[in-house]
Amino acid sequence: MEALNWLLNRTPDAAACKRTAVDLIPRDVPAKARRFHNQIPGFRVSPLQSLGRLASMLGLGGIWVKDESQRCELSSFKVLGGSYAIYQLLKRQLVLEEQTSFADLISPEIRKTLGTITFATATDGNHGRGVAWAANKLGHRSVVYVPRATTGARIDAIRQNGAEVHVIDGTYDDAVAQVDEDARRNGWVVVSDTAWEGYEDIPRWVMQGYTTIFAETQEQLAGVGMVRPSHVLIQAGVGSLAAAAVAFYRGLLGDASPKFVIVEPTTAACLFESVRIGDGKAYKFEGPLDTIMAGLSCGRPNPLAWQVLRDCADVFVACPDYVAARGMRVYAVPLRGDPFIVSGESGAVTLGVLTFIMQRPELAPLRDLLGIGPQAQVLLVNSEGNTDPDYFRQVVWEGAHTVPPGIVIREASS
Repeated sequence: MEALNWLLNRTPDAAACKRTAVDLIPRDVPAKARRFHNQIPGFRVSPLQSLGRLASMLGLGGIWVKDESQRCELSSFKVLGGSYAIYQLLKRQLVLEEQTSFADLISPEIRKTLGTITFATATDGNHGRGVAWAANKLGHRSVVYVPRATTGARIDAIRQNGAEVHVIDGTYDDAVAQVDEDARRNGWVVVSDTAWEGYEDIPRWVMQGYTTIFAETQEQLAGVGMVRPSHVLIQAGVGSLAAAAVAFYRGLLGDASPKFVIVEPTTAACLFESVRIGDGKAYKFEGPLDTIMAGLSCGRPNPLAWQVLRDCADVFVACPDYVAARGMRVYAVPLRGDPFIVSGESGAVTLGVLTFIMQRPELAPLRDLLGIGPQAQVLLVNSEGNTDPDYFRQVVWEGAHTVPPGIVIREASS
């Protein structure tokens, strides 16, 4: 039976971690990103939900869920990265001051100077929707390339934010390559959440935009008397959100940072596979990348994210789709006293993994390595809401992808 695999990162480098984390997220950046986001019309802080009853049931001190399903009207964290990257791009193009506001960027004077820019990106759904939303708010055009497996609901959501959508006969990685080629020919500006040689500034800004999630989280935790989470389980596609989380906390807390568990689909586990090979390089995950976790269906790690995760993260987990489906159902049918949370496939996978870690006897060695138990305060990010309603109902109502009997869980060989 398909296994849930975990892998201890045996070669983290504390000195390298400090360098790569601060290089990705300089210490003053989270405040700058948050200040910009707070100026966007309709922007509001996403809630931090406490699953206290579930934490008690699993033998934990607390489970805290940063619920990005309530971020603006997009039901996803992705708007944070795309909007901040576009903001930085426009400032650079116009040679504007750091304190330039959102209102400045939509002023008639600046709009006349800029004209209409076309921003382009590749996406499995949420990033493209975020870029389209930000471009539309600022009065510009967007073109979004999606892989052939992208559902109609996700394509429609992108189009509703004003984007022109192109469906590519291939994977997410094929869409990344195609949009880069077409953008060069058409004079578009690519806003990607993954980097490649000669293209690093924009993906770095995207990741810096994600730090608003964790700056808000720290403020919300302080409001209930907590200094920090002890453990963070964070999902990864190309690794940009995960690296932003790790770099934020390493820069803020140094050696007192939480333990980090990086979670990927078994069928698109490019970071897990890179750690397993263990020579310090990032590797492409071969195959069709077939998973219900559309937002994590990526074959190539973001090189900028890989450096941080390689040097800093503690454990990598590769899990099958039924783990994400279980997480969706646990969120949707909470214990009495816990809040109901709407979570899509990519958003719920970390909760699914957490329940496995705490409930499966085979995972006692992992619990011991992580030191996760009654004193642990665990942070999860619900990265998306119900972004594919038909499939959401199949999982939550019809029980698609139930946990099969006789599954095997093991530490992977490195």
